[in-house]
Amino acid sequence: MAIDATIQQMLAIDGAKGAAVIDLESGMALGQGGDPGFDLGLAAAGNSMVVRAKMNTMRDIGLEGRIDDILITLDGQYHLIKVLASAATSGLFLYLVLDRTRANLALARFRLNALTADVSV
Repeated sequence: MAIDATIQQMLAIDGAKGAAVIDLESGMALGQGGDPGFDLGLAAAGNSMVVRAKMNTMRDIGLEGRIDDILITLDGQYHLIKVLASAATSGLFLYLVLDRTRANLALARFRLNALTADVSV
């Protein structure tokens, strides 16, 4: 599934306010959509630093494995970061902003996980 289609699928998740596909190394959003009430491009760059920091910490403490997802819980929003790991999508992550009052977090994580198999660049 192309990046634009991935963004549309992410925005179809109940409670979705914003979505992006982000390059981990550069922090650049390869695609984005929705209106979360803030600059998704800036959030993309900041969240790439969060993912890299966690990867570095895991390496430093000798923790093996890979990050599946990261959840950031705010007063009114959930921010889900889904790290992609296929050969075609390594180095990318999905970023989904959810309205906390409208979203079902478990279902959103399930749907986001289901999308990852079809993402292509």
